[in-house]
Amino acid sequence: MEGQFPVLLGAGLILLLLFLAGYIGLKIRIPGVVVFILVGVVLGGILSDHKLLHIAGEVGIILLFFLLGLEFPIKRLADIAKRVLPAGMLDVVLSLGVTMGIAYLFGLDWVTAFMIGGVVYATSSSITVKLLESSKRMANPESEFMLAVLIFEDIVAPIVVTLLVALTAGNGLTGLDFIWILIKVILLMAGAIVLGRLLFAKLGPFFERYVNQDLFILFLVGIALSYGGLALYMELSEVLGAFLAGIMLAEARRTEVLEPLILPVRDLFLPLFFVYFGTTIALGEKIPYLGLLLILLAWSIIAKILVCVIGGRWYGLSKKVALRAGFSFTQRGEFSVIIASLASGPFVLFSGLFILFSALIGIVLFQFAPKITRYVYGQR
Repeated sequence: MEGQFPVLLGAGLILLLLFLAGYIGLKIRIPGVVVFILVGVVLGGILSDHKLLHIAGEVGIILLFFLLGLEFPIKRLADIAKRVLPAGMLDVVLSLGVTMGIAYLFGLDWVTAFMIGGVVYATSSSITVKLLESSKRMANPESEFMLAVLIFEDIVAPIVVTLLVALTAGNGLTGLDFIWILIKVILLMAGAIVLGRLLFAKLGPFFERYVNQDLFILFLVGIALSYGGLALYMELSEVLGAFLAGIMLAEARRTEVLEPLILPVRDLFLPLFFVYFGTTIALGEKIPYLGLLLILLAWSIIAKILVCVIGGRWYGLSKKVALRAGFSFTQRGEFSVIIASLASGPFVLFSGLFILFSALIGIVLFQFAPKITRYVYGQR
């Protein structure tokens, strides 16, 4: 309409701006997660409460975890979880549990402390994998352990999100409520296992026949959104539903042909989620709980180093390799943003600043990890 800024023009300009920002970030080696959040911070006054941006971002997050689930057929997921279980549980205790305790000591209620613990808990899968690939360290002995811990975190984090969704709804959470949430999670997981084993495991020939058809992308995205939407309908997290949808389709053993179909759609929508989150961060405000922020930044680094140094030894790594893994594992990203998006009041800014600083510090520590370990243990 005349006098109104066309929505289509605005959408095009936003995508071009994200391309430019991502291109600059690629040149100076800053992960896209950080760049897109900063774009959202800058555009916050223009794009705040933008429904279309929010919905597009939700689609991007659902497809991100749908693709993640595609990597893990049920048997492989169980094997990895069993092998890395000691280190994974240590990660939960230190990064989530101890962080909750620190936040509680600062006078926060336990729900807010749990939310902050969730933000601190999960290492960024996308940043870590991209750094391993760009530095040509994917073949190093610590990479298998790091990826295994990331997988364990990706299993635990959707459950954390689901609990936080219930807690932040404002209705409180009794013991019976908690049991009911666990029952719903188990039912959703059981449904995915049954469908995966009894239906999708037998659809290999169907996938082979129609995977190259233009309509097939509608089938894949439809399953991801539907199971994510079912999780929301059950008052759980859409992230958990999307992850389980990916596990279902992984049983077809056609991941290598399905991933290329979803990746372009995910890469189109996912940056919009980080931009939307950035619009919720008002940097002009006074930084809340500055002392707690600084302490948690330090503790988050120490906790991940301890997880890798101790858990890595349990996994079978040498002391030097385990320490190198520890200094390469401190950045936060996607899941932290998802959990932080559940925050309210001053904790939106608090969580956003933690994620930004943690990602930047983590990138620097990753680059210096080999030098630090050589300094500690020598060249051999």
